[in-house]
Amino acid sequence: MLDNTSGNRSTEPAPIGPLAHYYADESARRKFVDSLFDVGARDYDFIERLLGLGTGPWYRREALRRAGLAAGMRVLDVATGTGLTAREAKSIAGETGLVLGLDPSAGMLGEARALCIPLVRALGERIPLAGGSFDFACMGFALRHVASLEPLFAEMRRVLSPGGTVCILEITRPRHRIVSEPLRIFMTRVVPALARLARRDTDAQRMMDFYWDTIHACVPPASVLAALERAGFADARRTVSLGMFSEYTASVK
Repeated sequence: MLDNTSGNRSTEPAPIGPLAHYYADESARRKFVDSLFDVGARDYDFIERLLGLGTGPWYRREALRRAGLAAGMRVLDVATGTGLTAREAKSIAGETGLVLGLDPSAGMLGEARALCIPLVRALGERIPLAGGSFDFACMGFALRHVASLEPLFAEMRRVLSPGGTVCILEITRPRHRIVSEPLRIFMTRVVPALARLARRDTDAQRMMDFYWDTIHACVPPASVLAALERAGFADARRTVSLGMFSEYTASVK
């Protein structure tokens, strides 16, 4: 596993609004996020299964297929975490393809080793890989945790070959309270309670509170699409499932 996290701290604003009750500045934000995922890595997959009601693998796999991922492709999974999206990408790319996972969290990458894929410890805003190395770049539900959209998208575009595709999966806060309020209660109350009952993760409450707050504070979809276009991507578009699961895709001409 290649470690390339030193010197990769962006000073540009994050794609979420201020969250002063978690951190005071970008340096503190990075430390908070690193600690959150390092500590929660061991039980992260269990919490994800609760959060997605067991549908996560199916949704990720189908979303990647909709974006154009196919057998034989070279795939970079940015912010791979424990490898939830990389696992589905690997199942599609097959033996003739390649999937590489990149993440700044040592704890998360430790869990991802079980996938037996190449892993790089680094931030998505500074990818230590050669340009034009991949056919497909993806990120699963981690856009809210980067330092800045444009450096991230510029790097993802740089490592893609001509004709390559980027696919960003993210949760967008539902516009209507009748949907958003039950989702908030489920994420911040039900999931942590079930995790405690299972004695799986004492930090689930902090993680789910932070998840909800970042979803609430994230920039609107139009800003994500505009950032993709400014980074040089073409045909940037967004499709939505169940009113809250956003799939952003764009291509390299």
